[in-house]
Amino acid sequence: MLRCQNISKIYQTGDNALTVLKDINFNIDKGEFVAIIGPSGSGKSTLMHILGALDRPSSGKYFLNDKDVSTLSDEELAKIRSQQIGFVFQSFNLLPRATVLRNVMLPFIYDYNTKKEERLKKAEKALKAVGLEEDRWQHLSNQLSGGQMQRVAIARALVNEPHIILADEPTGNLDSKTGQIVLQTFGDINRQDGHTIILITHDKGVATFANRTIEIKDGQIIADNKNNHI
Repeated sequence: MLRCQNISKIYQTGDNALTVLKDINFNIDKGEFVAIIGPSGSGKSTLMHILGALDRPSSGKYFLNDKDVSTLSDEELAKIRSQQIGFVFQSFNLLPRATVLRNVMLPFIYDYNTKKEERLKKAEKALKAVGLEEDRWQHLSNQLSGGQMQRVAIARALVNEPHIILADEPTGNLDSKTGQIVLQTFGDINRQDGHTIILITHDKGVATFANRTIEIKDGQIIADNKNNHI
């Protein structure tokens, strides 16, 4: 599903060049649950932006479903982001004065082909998939706990049935117990619905919830291993 070939990223500031990624190579198959782990400054955030079609590599190629994403126009990249990638962020990024259902339906805002009834049906299906109680669906997002807000964010990422869920430090603003519940939610939707999930984290404990860990340091992959789950 996803293939990185010799991906490098260099930021140029005046006469200074900062190499953030150096010859990154890996594949991710459909249905995998992969954690990309590394300390601050390792290049994992830059790699996430490339995988999410938010940035382009300086050299190398990035293929998503056999399409070379690194050659696409800005308009084509926006289409990839809206149709094929669901994003989950550390800060939730919900509308505080909108209901849970309205937040989950936000990805349909420029979709004029999907009828309102179908949007609602898909939003309800996504909320059920993340296990959010139905009596919370009409609450405003700012009336929810942190864990509930992150579940809403995951549901919003699922609603368009994307090929990939890309989660950037999704437990960073949660306590450890709530974070575990959220990570178990990712595991459930991966096992039950076969969603491909890429989890970006600096925490080795968080990475163990994935089935595979790719470790990055100083812009290079230093390890790529399957996780042994009991």
